Amino acid sequence: MKKEINMYRTLTIAAVAALLAGPALAGATCAKGPASQYKPASALKAKLAAEGLKVHRIKEENGCYEVYAISAKGEKINTAFNAVTFEQVGNAEAGENN
Repeated sequence: MKKEINMYRTLTIAAVAALLAGPALAGATCAKGPASQYKPASALKAKLAAEGLKVHRIKEENGCYEVYAISAKGEKINTAFNAVTFEQVGNAEAGENN
């Protein structure tokens, strides 16, 4: 019985810690401000090209720039960036979920 209580307590503490850490681990999110604060998509394209990506398309979605590109190794890339900071967002479809 005591062993079950300790296991339950450990699992509860782990679950609460995971819930509290979730937002901190999520990384960047889409911009919340007005579109007038967004950096130009052309600046993001230039930044990514300098990093070796061949950008095919950038579309703006609710504060994120969703990028479709090809890496130097020929891999297809679909990722999203905050339109104000250019921080990479964890979910490529982040702008669609806002």
